[in-house]
Amino acid sequence: MKAIVHKANTRGYFDHGWLQTAHTFSFADYYDPERVHFGALRVLNDDRIAPGTGFGMHAHRNMEIVSIPLRGGLEHRDSMGHVSVLHKGEVQVMSAGTGVHHSESNLSKDETTEFLQIWVVPAVENVEPRYVNAPIEKLIVPNQISTIVYPYSAHHPEENEKRLWIYQRAWFSIAKLDKGKKVHYRLYNADSFGVYLFVINGAIDAESYALEKRDGIGIGDAEEFDITAREDSTVLLIEVPPVE
Repeated sequence: MKAIVHKANTRGYFDHGWLQTAHTFSFADYYDPERVHFGALRVLNDDRIAPGTGFGMHAHRNMEIVSIPLRGGLEHRDSMGHVSVLHKGEVQVMSAGTGVHHSESNLSKDETTEFLQIWVVPAVENVEPRYVNAPIEKLIVPNQISTIVYPYSAHHPEENEKRLWIYQRAWFSIAKLDKGKKVHYRLYNADSFGVYLFVINGAIDAESYALEKRDGIGIGDAEEFDITAREDSTVLLIEVPPVE
């Protein structure tokens, strides 16, 4: 097994007043040639938006963007006409494709919004832009690894109607673990580049690697591995292919 550990305090951190953000991978004014991507996983930003502020309208092309709120509300508006407010317990997926403009705002007058913004390089480019959000709380089984986002299935299109998906051979999963519990992850795809783990809260051991809140680890050359919670923990797992 190969592993690369990214401790929380080694991320690119910026305080813009209205936005506090920590970048696991190179993004905007943060650049580290050793931390550009993990396979097709290009961006993992840990964002905190002050009340009454947000990201104004801006453009994206050819990127799969997954947003996971951790606290507060996140209002989404886009050039496709969607307007929605995302809360903890929901996930938002957007395929930028040929191009989309969107904004993300915190409408609260007194509560900070916290969310993870994740970009995955798509397997196919220039698709028609799409947006969807859905609740995931019922999908998450305590002390198990629960998959919340799947790859698009061309062979079984009926499956796409039942779950969140992106245009890439990538799987997003959540493990919500009680202290002392152990779970086992096995790759969906033996040809995957690897799995990136991000500790949303708590403390875990990923095999022999000790990780704390907001630490990350990229695991490669391993078809399976164990995660043990040293305290009550929530872990995000992202299995991705190599970049084509």
